[in-house]
Amino acid sequence: MEADRGGSRRERWRGLTELSLVRLRNRATRTGPRRTIATVTAVALTIALLVVLTGVALALAGGVAEDTDADVRIAPEDGGTFSSIDGVEEPRLGETSQRSATIREQDGVDHASPVLVETGRLETGDGSDHGPVLLVGVVPDGESRTVAGVPTDGLEPGDPHYADGSYDGVPTGDVVLSEPAADRLDAEEGDELGVPGAHLEGESTHPPLTVTSVEGEDGDSESDVPVALVHLSELQTFAGSGDDELADTILVWGEPDAAASAAADAYPNAAVGPVGNGGPSALFDDGLALATGLLALVVGIAICASFVATTAGMNVDHDRTALAVLESVGVPASGRLGIVALSTVTTAMCGALLGAALGFVGIRVVNVVAGSAVATTHPLFVPYAVGVALLATLIAVPYPLAVASRTSVLEEVSR
Repeated sequence: MEADRGGSRRERWRGLTELSLVRLRNRATRTGPRRTIATVTAVALTIALLVVLTGVALALAGGVAEDTDADVRIAPEDGGTFSSIDGVEEPRLGETSQRSATIREQDGVDHASPVLVETGRLETGDGSDHGPVLLVGVVPDGESRTVAGVPTDGLEPGDPHYADGSYDGVPTGDVVLSEPAADRLDAEEGDELGVPGAHLEGESTHPPLTVTSVEGEDGDSESDVPVALVHLSELQTFAGSGDDELADTILVWGEPDAAASAAADAYPNAAVGPVGNGGPSALFDDGLALATGLLALVVGIAICASFVATTAGMNVDHDRTALAVLESVGVPASGRLGIVALSTVTTAMCGALLGAALGFVGIRVVNVVAGSAVATTHPLFVPYAVGVALLATLIAVPYPLAVASRTSVLEEVSR
């Protein structure tokens, strides 16, 4: 008997779910399309703003640039405390090539590479400028390693242009593109890319870069940040960072304890620690980025909950007659409230998915307008956006439920 009762309960709720979805479809297409569109649009715009601001926070944290398989990271002790808002460039490490060479000589260390990150532009063969990309300079060693989410396999081992600090060696001209960068530049393996601004007295000081490989074409890329991986000294040359051998960080591969010890010996006043997983987790390593992300979250939840509560309450007030009819045919109060809750949540989720898509588009627009990669995206933004919208909806849904609970057959008949 208990099994029959449980099965009957499931069938009843299944029927109420189907009824709720049918009513929602009819409202969206016939009886109340404007109210439905208003709810979806309000949620979508709020979630889109949340995604854009979270993308800006992730860019501040440098999470994508540090997506690497290295074991230890060396960074300036004050790294992450300055921002473009202050008008001050973040501190960098000096003498990175020399000290990285010293680190590589230590027992237990497999490789050490300075990493310089610059936002710049590359030109295709016809001179077209397709927008900014994230230029990342590294020193490869012939082994398969990952920096900024891109394998270094396509780069010639070593750093020939560095030439023991003289920077007069022959540049390799190698560049490895992430799939998003290849899409943005409309480039493929074997194409040549120019470096705007790398000129002296009318002649180029750097030969065209040749695309040696495009990584992520098989769809396994976790980010849509356009990354161009080049040799460190070549990026330092056309970025003007070669005089002091500047780099943002140094990545060390090897046995973690030995790598950390060698790193601390080379840079006793720098921050030495294990490398995180990159991506959104990098937000927790940067105070400004974390504050930006949390502010976007709080504002997003507040605005989204307010919009959902208001528009859902208006919908319920307009549907009082339909709710009274449900009561008259024997649908219990719990069933009627369940219909209202499910309709509200479903509408909000549609808005959340649309908002996530708009947020990704918004990040691209912001980067194009800013002329640099001031915001980045990540696949986790989609479930994050949906989760925030769901939380906001759960906060807002008591209001339309309260409106629905005050509806009765007698009141509607007397109206």
